[in-house]
Amino acid sequence: MSSLTKKIVIGLSVAVFAYVATGYVLGRSTDDRAYRALSVYSEVLEHIQHDYVDDPSIPTVTAGALHGLVDSLDPQSGYMSPFEYTDYKQKSANPSEASAGVALTKRIGYISVIATLPGSPAEKAGLHLGDLIEKIAGFTTSQMTVDQAQVLLSGASGTVVKLSVIRRGKTEPEPDELDITLEKLAAPKLTEDKLPGDIAYLHVPEFTEGVTKEIRDALAQFNREGEHKLILDLRDCAAGDDREGISTAQLFLASGTIATLKGQTVTPEVSAADASKVAWKQPVTVLIGSGTAGAAEIVAGAIGGNHRGETIGTRTYGTASMQKLIQLDDGSALILTVATYYTPDGKEIAAEGVDPTTVVQTSPENAEEMEEVNPSPPSSSPDDPVVKKAIEILQAASTERKAA
Repeated sequence: MSSLTKKIVIGLSVAVFAYVATGYVLGRSTDDRAYRALSVYSEVLEHIQHDYVDDPSIPTVTAGALHGLVDSLDPQSGYMSPFEYTDYKQKSANPSEASAGVALTKRIGYISVIATLPGSPAEKAGLHLGDLIEKIAGFTTSQMTVDQAQVLLSGASGTVVKLSVIRRGKTEPEPDELDITLEKLAAPKLTEDKLPGDIAYLHVPEFTEGVTKEIRDALAQFNREGEHKLILDLRDCAAGDDREGISTAQLFLASGTIATLKGQTVTPEVSAADASKVAWKQPVTVLIGSGTAGAAEIVAGAIGGNHRGETIGTRTYGTASMQKLIQLDDGSALILTVATYYTPDGKEIAAEGVDPTTVVQTSPENAEEMEEVNPSPPSSSPDDPVVKKAIEILQAASTERKAA
């Protein structure tokens, strides 16, 4: 069977499984919808086997359909065939000493970049938010899970990984060929600064284990030094532990709900503020953008949703959720999103992101400009329009308090 006909068969199979998924949603009962879905798939598969112009590889068709079915759910869910899962387990069996330092998701069927860590190989290679990674180490990412991609971008220090990247906003479809040299990354450091008007600045690059304590120590230092206002910068912060995000939000909130984790088979879990854990009672603004995801979204949603401070910038990416690895009888595996986080006002973060209370648009609006201009990394510079707006809001709030 030619490459073209294989793609046609797999594409048709994916469409069939999408129809199956629709049947599951629209069915009246679990048994009925399962029966209808499988009946439709069986009928279509029979026609493909007997009436298609060529003799298709049914295992290939089925694997392609399962990939398409699970990929259609959300960017963080995925399917691995028995061969893919075996390879994944072997590659991830031992902790990797080095990585590319990049947060990933899936977009239009391919692995995509959300953010890179400062000084990481991914940043040095020029990867930016919205770049599509078509291939990693020669393997297409069209049927690759985010977890598989992260494993391929981890390994021994000094390992060179080849990437084919379609740049964000690029009008030409030809990908750029890049080499990334994996490095052992030091724990990301907080960026601290002091701005005029007793304003402290704190950028969090990643919510790694223990970062809440580091933030608490930084806030204590700001208090000792007489800083009375805070800019908490969560732009390009897209990785880390959700629990660290919850505990960080507790440093700012004396009351209210931080976030609620809900799923079809997951008992709702409400994370609440704790007055005994508050470390900063002064005014705060939170900077967010498209590169803000995961634990950082929980923090931003909690502070903004409880009216504790303004969130400034653009809508966050939308990934705050929980995944589960499910091994299947035939040796394949599913990575399924089983629960998602909701903001205090009931918005599903993974579906809607976190909207800023004050919008400051900094990205180019058309594809031609996006191709020419790469987003600047977060900084405390007052020339940064998002920082500038945060300063204005904090100063205005201070003036209002004094007048009152």
